[in-house]
Amino acid sequence: MAVVSNLSVDQGADYSADIVVEDGNGNVANLTGYTVAAQMRKSYASSTFTNFGATVANAGQGLLTITLSNAVTNVLKAGRYLYDVEITKTSTSEKTRVVEGQVTINPGVTQI
Repeated sequence: MAVVSNLSVDQGADYSADIVVEDGNGNVANLTGYTVAAQMRKSYASSTFTNFGATVANAGQGLLTITLSNAVTNVLKAGRYLYDVEITKTSTSEKTRVVEGQVTINPGVTQI
């Protein structure tokens, strides 16, 4: 079952978050041989989405990193979105959702 974690992102700013993946026993998961993907949408049924940059930053330490560039956050409308992060074991194509929650895009004033 995925961990629930809500995010707060400033419109027009770069965003980055590290995620440590644990196994069912609370131990750091070894993510060697895994890929990662993450998306956000306005609703579960929305056909439009925004991809996060998502990488396995340190497989041995179970560390993932998700990012949004300022160019991406600048065009997002302020408000609440839903997101999740999935890992895929490349040898079997098995997918696991590791984190999910809401993203709040906080409106910005500076427009340069």
